[in-house]
Amino acid sequence: MNALEMNHVNLRLGDFAIQDLSFALPQGCVMGLVGENGAGKSTTIRMLLGARKPDSGDITVLGQSQGKGFDAVKEDLGVVLDEPVFPECLNAWQVDRVMDKTYRNWDSDQFADYLRRFDLPAKKLFKDYSRGMKMKLAIAVALSHGAKLLLLDEATSGLDPVVRDEILDIFFEFTRQEDHSILMSSHIVSDLEKLCDYIAFLHQGRLLVCQEKELLLERFGLVHVSREQLMDLGPAVKGKKETPYGIEALVEREDVPKSMEVHPIGVEDLFIYLTKEAQ
Repeated sequence: MNALEMNHVNLRLGDFAIQDLSFALPQGCVMGLVGENGAGKSTTIRMLLGARKPDSGDITVLGQSQGKGFDAVKEDLGVVLDEPVFPECLNAWQVDRVMDKTYRNWDSDQFADYLRRFDLPAKKLFKDYSRGMKMKLAIAVALSHGAKLLLLDEATSGLDPVVRDEILDIFFEFTRQEDHSILMSSHIVSDLEKLCDYIAFLHQGRLLVCQEKELLLERFGLVHVSREQLMDLGPAVKGKKETPYGIEALVEREDVPKSMEVHPIGVEDLFIYLTKEAQ
């Protein structure tokens, strides 16, 4: 079973459009959603939540198609958006009481434990929290009501490296249960590379590639070539960068002669090459 599916989804928003978006997140896995600002990451997550209705295409979350009955699925979703929003006049203990009336499976003890782990002052008003504290409070809420799927939009933004590492460990613990899954967008590609099983690249509303991370990194590599060698490689080249020392090219390994040395590439550099080639 897939935790979520998007099939041929299209959405027009003024000059921007999500175009024929199709991908699936297998249950029990973590998918990283990578894209430049304005690529459509937040819009995609909002469509998965039912906050944006696509013009066409099908969306399924935890086995439930959007429409009648979808509200019940939201009980099983833990959501952290790029701008956490709680009433500014509330403190964390008051947020606890509100959430207890909101979610049928709300766990106040677990929430209190996360407040301690994140070193969040329970009596300080939300309006006086730093951005990092606001993100940690949103994460604590998302993890305290028995969610099966986390939808995270820049959830580690504004956190220092030590806290980010702790949060990633918590997300990893979450997915140890076979029916728990995560879709996570982030500008911090190193976080995604550390945590994710699958990577999806979005560019200007289009999906460039979506694949299991290890297979993706095995599929592509870098070669250092002359201009003549570049011409000989033909369609194997998926992107290139000229330097004073020659040409560095992104290639699909299976299309490169066995005699040519191919160097590994990381997720961030791979995205940069693919995005530039798509422009």
